Amino acid sequence: MEWLGLRGKGALVAGAGGIGGAAALALAEAGADVVVADIDEERLGELARPGVRTLVADLSDATGARDCVTRADALLGRLDVFVHAIGVNDRRPVLDTPDDVWRAITAVNVDSAFRTGKAAGELMVARGYGRIVFLSSVSGLLAHPHHAPYAAGKGAVNQLARVMAREWAASGVTVNAVAPGYTETGLTHAHLEKPGVRDGLTALVPAGRLGTPEDLTGPILFLCSDQAAFVTGHVLYADGGRTLV
Repeated sequence: MEWLGLRGKGALVAGAGGIGGAAALALAEAGADVVVADIDEERLGELARPGVRTLVADLSDATGARDCVTRADALLGRLDVFVHAIGVNDRRPVLDTPDDVWRAITAVNVDSAFRTGKAAGELMVARGYGRIVFLSSVSGLLAHPHHAPYAAGKGAVNQLARVMAREWAASGVTVNAVAPGYTETGLTHAHLEKPGVRDGLTALVPAGRLGTPEDLTGPILFLCSDQAAFVTGHVLYADGGRTLV
């Protein structure tokens, strides 16, 4: 993996769940010095190993989000790479979505992306180098029913990445998003186990299967790497062709 140019880089991954956890391990395997942050100590404990340090943080809280980036920068000595891979969902129709559900989902999915991305960007712009990758979703493009706060939030993250990319490009900082299709993670497990759901969703994917966290690590590593120095403001759909149909 030397061609990626990630050896010795300092990387913060926000989110120790399926895709975030896989990304943290892949970055470490590529030689990066990794800090992974999450509110769930048990989930963090599953990732702890040489090359991967853990940080307990509530990223839905404004102070917690900014402090997390500051602490990670201090632990790493220099923050070169930031991956935002946290998200929650609550599937219900728009008319059945109360304000508190909307606020809870957007606080995690959108507010934390803005605050951590801004804090990471401030450090990177000042130093003249950085790679930021947000985990988006095909839901930010497709009109999935019962996904209003989640889909709206992922659409917002796409535009947030584009605006950050536009503002920071001249400073050597790239900002991109990776948008998975339906992926087998803890976030989707319960929904996929409902009768007919897995087969119904799989039928929508030209590749004939759902994604895995490992399907996302290649795109994430590329966008975090020196090989992607001229790629910015892009939403990369890693979805097995889901957005083609």
